[in-house]
Amino acid sequence: MKTKLIIEQHIHGCFGIDFNRADSEEIVCAAQQLIKLGVGGFFPTLVTDSIDNIKRQIERIKYAASIQDEYSAKILGVHLEGIFLNPEKKGIHDSDLFLELTKENFQKIEDDFIKIITLAPELDLGLIDYLKSKGIKIQAGHCVGGDLSKCSGVTHLFNAMKPIGHRDESTSLSAMLNNDIYTEIIADGVHLSDSILDLILRVKPDEKIILISDALPITKSDLTRTEFAGKTIFYDGIKATSKDGTIAGSTTLVPDIIKILAQKGLYKDTYINNPYNYHEIDISGEIEWDDNYNIVSVQINGKRI
Repeated sequence: MKTKLIIEQHIHGCFGIDFNRADSEEIVCAAQQLIKLGVGGFFPTLVTDSIDNIKRQIERIKYAASIQDEYSAKILGVHLEGIFLNPEKKGIHDSDLFLELTKENFQKIEDDFIKIITLAPELDLGLIDYLKSKGIKIQAGHCVGGDLSKCSGVTHLFNAMKPIGHRDESTSLSAMLNNDIYTEIIADGVHLSDSILDLILRVKPDEKIILISDALPITKSDLTRTEFAGKTIFYDGIKATSKDGTIAGSTTLVPDIIKILAQKGLYKDTYINNPYNYHEIDISGEIEWDDNYNIVSVQINGKRI
């Protein structure tokens, strides 16, 4: 079986490389390793940090994109998952660094390489309309509000957001019922139970599912602990958590998530195609898979990687 290359739109790092700290050469190295796993493009995702550090990393990511070669995973832009979140659903993020959702605060870090922003829409103070005028994808995440009318998508559905209740509105409920909303899901077997995963895939249109890894720098490395988002993260071989037990992100990349879903009989090829449609982009190349969803080969422009 052959498919398009995979797009990772929510990835904080891998191979021991942290996109909140890495220099441009390390980011290029990550791109060179990702292509070997079938990832044709990715959006380095920045967690909450100081304004100075966010600006520095955006510049490093942009420069990495300008110097990488064609036989590596294409750096598609920055996904900013931080500073505009709701403290009630902060997850691993440092809420002391959160800012009000205003145009003026965004302009402190504004850059045309920011392509996706995860934010809490219920706290909006005029920021969302400004971001939409810039063509930035708005995703609801780390939030509690049920009004997603100005959002393009939802970040890691059910994780770090208000769950479904039977008497009130919530982010999760709105995301499930709105067929126009793209929904990120982390189907790694840790972030969502099998029952909730089954429910999502039954309710949401197939063409609105975005598989993401939410991968931490510890992914595909020998590390069992690391510093991330200002906290020490411990990996026990199954999940990565802070000292207090808060899940910090995933340690499974999308190619492996596809295999997990296939083993459960839940995978569909459209899940690979959906990010291409969401971002209106195209990347040349293809993956050849065996019957067990192991990658046999990755090719770009007829060259086997």
